[in-house]
Amino acid sequence: MGLRRVIRADGRSHAPLGERGRTRRTHLAFVDDGDPQLRVCLEQIQSRDEAGDTRAHDRDVEVHLGACCNASKRHGQQRYPHLDRGSVADVNRANRTRILTSLVLVAVILWFVNGLAPGIGELTYSEFRQAVEDGRVASVEITEQAVEGVFTGEEEEPFTTTLPPPAVVGEEGLEAFLRDNDVQISARPPGGGGLLALLLTFAFPLLLFVGFFWFMSRQARGQMGGITQIGKSTAKLHKPHEPNTRFADVAGYREVKEEVQEVVAFLREPDRFRKAGAEVPKGMLLVGPPGTGKTLLARATAGEAGVPFISVTGSDFMEMFVGVGASRVRDLFKTARANAPCIIFIDELDSIGRKRGAGLGGGHDEREQTLNQLLGEIDGFQSSEGVVIMSATNRPDVLDPALQRPGRFDRQIVVPLPTLEEREEILRVHTKGKPVADDVNLRVFARGTPGMAGADLKNLINEAALIAVRGGSDLIRARDIEQARERQTIGRERSALRLDEAEKRAVAYHEAGHALAAFLDEEADPVYKITVLPVGMALGVTTQLPIDERHIYLRSFLDAKLRTMLGGRAAEMVVLGQPTTGGQHDLVQATKLARAIVREFGMSDALGPVGFGEQRQVFLGEELSRGSEYSERTAEIIDLEVRRILGDALDQVVDEFEDLRVGLDAMADLLVERESITGQEALAAVRGALPPELRSRLRGRASVTEMPSSVEQQIHERSDKGAA
Repeated sequence: MGLRRVIRADGRSHAPLGERGRTRRTHLAFVDDGDPQLRVCLEQIQSRDEAGDTRAHDRDVEVHLGACCNASKRHGQQRYPHLDRGSVADVNRANRTRILTSLVLVAVILWFVNGLAPGIGELTYSEFRQAVEDGRVASVEITEQAVEGVFTGEEEEPFTTTLPPPAVVGEEGLEAFLRDNDVQISARPPGGGGLLALLLTFAFPLLLFVGFFWFMSRQARGQMGGITQIGKSTAKLHKPHEPNTRFADVAGYREVKEEVQEVVAFLREPDRFRKAGAEVPKGMLLVGPPGTGKTLLARATAGEAGVPFISVTGSDFMEMFVGVGASRVRDLFKTARANAPCIIFIDELDSIGRKRGAGLGGGHDEREQTLNQLLGEIDGFQSSEGVVIMSATNRPDVLDPALQRPGRFDRQIVVPLPTLEEREEILRVHTKGKPVADDVNLRVFARGTPGMAGADLKNLINEAALIAVRGGSDLIRARDIEQARERQTIGRERSALRLDEAEKRAVAYHEAGHALAAFLDEEADPVYKITVLPVGMALGVTTQLPIDERHIYLRSFLDAKLRTMLGGRAAEMVVLGQPTTGGQHDLVQATKLARAIVREFGMSDALGPVGFGEQRQVFLGEELSRGSEYSERTAEIIDLEVRRILGDALDQVVDEFEDLRVGLDAMADLLVERESITGQEALAAVRGALPPELRSRLRGRASVTEMPSSVEQQIHERSDKGAA
């Protein structure tokens, strides 16, 4: 890290050599508060920088940093909270790494240069004999077949050559030849290069090889924690006051929060429970659909209790090595006992808590061994130890029965999808602190988002904020939230897809059929908006908003819902005389609802009050071991009854539309002209086109609440764009 600026004791600053191109290995960024030692140190550093003496710069700074940290620890407080011994250790470690790297690079360069450098005055044997005969060789030194010599003359230029084997030269041929030509002869035994040559030849490559593997092992140990750490738990331990989430941050779910209040009270005042002889459940299992806030509730419980919070996911126990999962479970509970009272939170418990022996692989699976260890650790706890286990899952049906028995996860807390009031509270929490326009009615959007979890509502508000920014608005308007809701439920508007007039009119009649079918049924949900603009995978959309939150459904409501779903197909049959492919999704949903009426709800006279439920087995082993819940004859009856229900509903809607054809045409013409209209505008168009004696058949309603002005303005803008 470069030293860019040192703050002096008098408040002024100066730029050391780091700004003149020199790189520092220490970074000082604190202001002196009257420390004379710091004042002297900084003045010395400045004088050395100005004089160009940087040899002791880093050492002085490190010594003073260590002194500051030691002094602050002796006084019981951290005088410079951003400086500690770890920073000094980092500096020393960086220095050692740079020095070691520099030495290795220099040695490698020297070794390669020495090995690759060509020989000095390398001569062939013939050239050597010719030089001797010419009297240009003064002396030679022979080492086996290597000859090093010096030419005659003032410069005495050295040379080297290699002798042929003795069988070629002869035993005395070379010596007599040199002696006859007055050449001084000397000899050197083999291996006379000394210890340095031996080290350069053998020891240094070996040392470099060992150093490379040592460096790689250090890097691998830093990333993996070492092979000895693989069995350690990867859970995160949060300090007592680190989870800053409270129950006030969790909107709604009053009953759920009341259930976990017992755990909070036990962790706060365990003696009061012990005196009364009460035992708090050892394990609590939060069950609910994804995104309902199960993990948020666990964090809020830890924040309210003010105890350590250990969080881990079920997949953290699984590893490629056998036995690692069980070892990590043991280490997790060992850590929990050491930090009691505390809360252990295991998220996605179904990843390790699945039923044992359900598959085809037997009972020696690594997941099953991890589950066995988890069962043993939970059952071995005593309530007085102050360790509470919380887990979350959205698949309680796949959990092992032994995991849910009393003594382990003996209390299941259901976290359902939020109700209408809870959705309004959640929207209020997520819009808090955000610039929201005055036309935003959270009650309307809470009613228009049935089935959405807390995570979906949070994403809805965030998406609305992004849409507002893209639209150049500083406020989140109702039109932005409505557009975000449409994008989240049915998809984004596809402005690039343009329909020709024939296709647009067919889509208009299809959507007008849905709306008119809803206007004919008193129990149908009110129509909110109709559009023939392509949105998501649909070419047009008819939006309905429920009046109230429904928890049970009458058969008459289900029949009205079926007729509304088939309204598009009925309009196609009345106007076009033949169906189109645009109603594929409607038929799938209508068939699913009709099958549920017959097979699950027991509302069919042909089958009677019999409910078979859904056949969705999770494991292959269970599918093989179980047969069908009903016979083929019963399945045939179900198919016939579903076909009859759908056929009767479609025929009834077709008969109604033939009588109200003029109203259907008026609504379709308005849709073709404007492309998007409100429910009130659609109902007004139908009423205006029908004669007075037929208007009484319109028992349905448009939206029961006043549409926000910005949403209505957005619909009209789309209509004007379509008309243009």
